[in-house]
Amino acid sequence: MKKHRWIALGLTAVLSLSLFAGCAKEEAPQDDSKPQQENQSAPEDQEGDLLQRIKAKGEIVVAMEGTWAPWTYHDESDALVGYDVEVAQGIADYLGVKASFVEGEWDGLLAGLDAGRYDIMVNGVDVTEDRAKKYDFSTPYAYNRTAVVVGGDNNEIQSLEDLKGKNTANTISSTYAELAESYGANVTGVDDLNQTFELLLTGRIDATLNAEATYYDYMKAHPDANVKIAALTEDATHVAVPMRKGEDSASLLEEVNKALEDMAQSGKLSELSEKYFGADISKN
Repeated sequence: MKKHRWIALGLTAVLSLSLFAGCAKEEAPQDDSKPQQENQSAPEDQEGDLLQRIKAKGEIVVAMEGTWAPWTYHDESDALVGYDVEVAQGIADYLGVKASFVEGEWDGLLAGLDAGRYDIMVNGVDVTEDRAKKYDFSTPYAYNRTAVVVGGDNNEIQSLEDLKGKNTANTISSTYAELAESYGANVTGVDDLNQTFELLLTGRIDATLNAEATYYDYMKAHPDANVKIAALTEDATHVAVPMRKGEDSASLLEEVNKALEDMAQSGKLSELSEKYFGADISKN
């Protein structure tokens, strides 16, 4: 009798442990692709606003692509470098915290910002009317004209209006893709700048839109590339730091603006611009 009772109790304990383990696994899914994100608690699990939480943990999580020179890319030693990397580091230094960089594709970065996995995104993000409805933006830290880049032998495209019916490539949902579509281009989605130029050089697209400074940086690294600028926009876009909209981010936005102003007044932004672009893009 006792033997059967102990067997029953043992089975009950095993079943209980199995159910507990199953529940724990469901509540804490793992993402091996971005392990550094898993330890970040949701805003509602911590006290204070976003700035207070950042200072409490001594870390600001910065999202960027890592594949878009000279804004954010890897050098020959595979170190993450670029204008945006140093701007983000300057912001972290001003706040007195560590900058933790998380790399990913454009759409995933925005989704991560929405979900609270990242605190800010520093990735050459242009301020647009639609984005301003969804995110709070810092004051601009760079100004950027858009270049229409074509093959060196292409004389059909000489203005933005000439993009109508032509095939272009850009990161989907980027400002450049939206601009190309607004002029009637058929946009192919790509993951990064290198893929874009590969499509252009092999004749699979007619043009691509990108920052003028990015084009010059590409040509610096690929002087024999048979591409050229066909047209430039008259007005420069404003590049700023987006973060989640709302009262939770208000204090952080204020401090980020102070950090950028400090870098502008000290000449640091101009110095970084010259270093990475060969021109001062920090002034309009």
